[in-house]
Amino acid sequence: MSDLHAPILEWYDEHARDLPWRRPGAGPWAVMVSEFMLQQTPVSRVLPVYDAWMETWPDPAALASVPSGDAVRAWGRLGYPRRALRLHAAALAIVERHGGEVPDTYEDLRALPGIGDYTASAIASFGFGARHAVLDTNVRRVLARTVGGVEFPATSVTRAERDRAEALVPDDQPATWAVAVMELGALVCTAASPSCGRCPVADQCAWTLAGRPAYDGPPRRGQAWAGTDRQVRGRLLAVLREAEGSVSRTRLEQAWPEPVQRERALASLLTDGLAVETDDERYALPG
Repeated sequence: MSDLHAPILEWYDEHARDLPWRRPGAGPWAVMVSEFMLQQTPVSRVLPVYDAWMETWPDPAALASVPSGDAVRAWGRLGYPRRALRLHAAALAIVERHGGEVPDTYEDLRALPGIGDYTASAIASFGFGARHAVLDTNVRRVLARTVGGVEFPATSVTRAERDRAEALVPDDQPATWAVAVMELGALVCTAASPSCGRCPVADQCAWTLAGRPAYDGPPRRGQAWAGTDRQVRGRLLAVLREAEGSVSRTRLEQAWPEPVQRERALASLLTDGLAVETDDERYALPG
């Protein structure tokens, strides 16, 4: 047992947020939906969409039975709407390959559309209690500071980082450990303003003990939004979501008047399968 385990697990037992996908009986599908939605999106924005989603599609078969456009429409303004298409595609694959049940192994999960290493590890861990290193942004930051002694981890996961995380996963309560470290990063060991005075392992944190040296690695990417193609795509998708059927090009022009960027964004939506051209320059969500 690492000396980090007991204090972090005890802290989590007292401070864990009551989130629907963590409740007893939530099930692997609930975990899977939450993991897709939480990618680069805060919990506060996810909760209302998640609740409506699970009420409408309580299992993979329910989602697989509707057109992918329904998933995009229900995704609303969570951002990165390709996640909705990937979740829909994963639901189809679960029905076709696994009889409608979310598979319980990392390998089978990893083989589903839209599921990478992190998501497969998270579903296997949180949905089935398997022993995996679950390396999201929060976990990587906590381990970089407490064990690595640096403010932020490398821009992408390194072999050494993965080995270190896997070595720390306890044989007992591996899923609770994974979510506890994640919660510590979300609530205390935050990126911009870490609350070291409230940290249960501040006395063991290599970064704190070293005097909290400033990050000196490669520039960290920001999350620009205003004026980007992502914003334009969001505007166009909002028009398509709100329409009963297809919409004209003129209606899309009203959503974003600058023609070059608008056409580029529309072309990317068509390429990604988030929109379809019906006829005579009319557009809609995929059927």
